Amino acid sequence: MPEKTSLEEIDIYHTEALKSDEQYRPVLQWFKQRQIAVEVNHKAMDTTGFFDEIALALGNDFDTLSEVVEQIKYVQRKGYGEVKLNLSRKSQEQVKKITEFCRNLYDYTFVAKYFYQKEDKIIRLKLQTIPAIINFFNGEWMEWLIFMRLLEFFRDKKLPASCLRNVSITFPNKDVHELDIFFLINESIPVCIECKSGEFQQHIDKYLTMRKRMSIDKANFLLCIVGLSQKQCEGLTGMHELTFVNESNFLDHIEKMIAG
Repeated sequence: MPEKTSLEEIDIYHTEALKSDEQYRPVLQWFKQRQIAVEVNHKAMDTTGFFDEIALALGNDFDTLSEVVEQIKYVQRKGYGEVKLNLSRKSQEQVKKITEFCRNLYDYTFVAKYFYQKEDKIIRLKLQTIPAIINFFNGEWMEWLIFMRLLEFFRDKKLPASCLRNVSITFPNKDVHELDIFFLINESIPVCIECKSGEFQQHIDKYLTMRKRMSIDKANFLLCIVGLSQKQCEGLTGMHELTFVNESNFLDHIEKMIAG
């Protein structure tokens, strides 16, 4: 059996190595032991595109850039094709970051056209109608962000970790579910993360049932909710048999979980 490639040996931002069955074989074995069938989505493991770059850029300056994505998401849902962003009340630093981000959206083909009226401080974007792009703005950006930050975390910690994203699992009774992100640390410690950028309340019971059927401890099954405050994370974790985190503190929880 070929030696499994470690995260330290690959360029996680531009690689197809994560699609290798040697990379995710321990995850398949973990599920097999629980009589759970797995259907791998190889496309979701390919970082040679620019989904991860845009997601990381968004996550690195979320407070400033989140309204761009929210406006695109809103316009997409309304069925319109163009977005107008008024930056007249933004600081010079915010204007610089937003225009650079929107320019990158255009350069990486996430939008079809980009125009900045410098005098009026107005950005106009023509949106793409490509399903993968629409899905990205509708919430998949968060999956990419969490996925890439976990890869960075385990690489930097030199911890062996296998992973899958957008994986379909089938329980023995033929119930089918999709998991956003699943990591197996040291071939023994499972971490399942479900990402939500909108309403999540109606999904709590479903995730609780999934956690129990997968026999994963509460600390290892995370609901990562965009914009949730630290206080809300703690309160919801106390109420439910699930662990609630946000886009800023989920790595802190992972680190404590591994150490503890």
